[in-house]
Amino acid sequence: MNLHDKLKNIDTYPFHMPGHKRNDKFGILGSEIDITEIDGFDNLHSPSGVIKNTEDKLKSIYKSERSFISVNGSSGGILASTFAVCNEGDTVIVARNCHKSVYNACMLLKLKIIFIEPQYDLTNGYYTNLKQDTVNSAISRHPEAKAIIITSPTYEGFMSDIKCDIPLIIDAAHGAHFGMPYFPEYPSGDIVISSLHKTLPSLTQTAVVNVYNTKYINKVKRYMDIFQTTSPSYVLMNSIDICCDYVLNCRNEFGKFYEKLCDLRLVETDNLKIQYNDDISKIVLSCASTNITGSELAEIFRSKYKIEPEAVSQNYILLMATIGDTDEGLTLLKKAVFKIDSQLEYSPAKPIRKPPVEKGKIVLSIDENAELCDIDKSIGRVSNEFVYAYPPDIPIISPNETITNEVIEYIKNAIADGVNIISDSSELPNKILTKAGL
Repeated sequence: MNLHDKLKNIDTYPFHMPGHKRNDKFGILGSEIDITEIDGFDNLHSPSGVIKNTEDKLKSIYKSERSFISVNGSSGGILASTFAVCNEGDTVIVARNCHKSVYNACMLLKLKIIFIEPQYDLTNGYYTNLKQDTVNSAISRHPEAKAIIITSPTYEGFMSDIKCDIPLIIDAAHGAHFGMPYFPEYPSGDIVISSLHKTLPSLTQTAVVNVYNTKYINKVKRYMDIFQTTSPSYVLMNSIDICCDYVLNCRNEFGKFYEKLCDLRLVETDNLKIQYNDDISKIVLSCASTNITGSELAEIFRSKYKIEPEAVSQNYILLMATIGDTDEGLTLLKKAVFKIDSQLEYSPAKPIRKPPVEKGKIVLSIDENAELCDIDKSIGRVSNEFVYAYPPDIPIISPNETITNEVIEYIKNAIADGVNIISDSSELPNKILTKAGL
């Protein structure tokens, strides 16, 4: 019996955690299957029964040597994977468009970071593919590097097929659906982490850590046990089990979904542009050559069509489609794109500056002694916090990076155009946290 079936057939009275006791008088949705590690329901930290069965399904789907459930999202998996591969103080090569969780792992381990940059779309303002030559050059210049960490696919759906002789960790949070019919192949690396909840039918916070190099299985397990809660949610794990069964038994549905996405891309537009990328389910709708900003475009979708985009940037919005979309929803989107486009005017695109990147090695650190500084007076000082657009949580500047005029202008322009720019101190747009005296 699988986890889902066992949870549907609980027949014991709970003189155990959690405190709601599966009593429906509290009106807590999902509480009827919210249990702890009682007899017969296995243990995520030492799986040998129904949870092991679910992890074996993930292993089958992603063709890994071992797959680990994460109920702490891809972020927890990235922390565990980085700790499994690197020792404190190591040098690591990191793609600049990595998620904040990668930066957090590097900071905790005091890693010496060498940033590398993927290609950048200056018209729309996002990173695209990371080139093999860029990786080769970085490894050649830094033979002491112990690992490389990249994002593939990116938030906007761009793949980077990278090969290297040092351990490769891939943040494929947005690629859980890869490997399904007609979609790109699942990324190839030593460890690849994906968020099931982002692009497959599973609840928020569910993810998988796929280990392909057997050398790291035990270490990943050790650090998953450290970074993952000792009270994993059975509601979340149940959704993973259901997701696995859907993927294994309904692969033909992905082919049908792909065909619907192809049809969506046939909509003819004059001003709005659906951008090319590697993942057809990531619909990047550019308004760079129109008379409105991404923020204004998103508001039209919300107010006139009750469509909520995934993300908003200066010159585009991101709309995510998944196997969970209905025909009605996709038809509405197609209609909205066509109608909105017909009401817009052409305007020459204003290019977006690429965020500056720290050169040389850097160790990220947060000091206890810090000063809030007026943003206009912060140029030349050293940041003591992360500043990033949320989503997707890719840092614009990190702790220990020097604040430049280019960084400040980038932040100001993004905020002015309605992009959700936030900082750890929550003091933007007026102030930024800097290291005392620096």
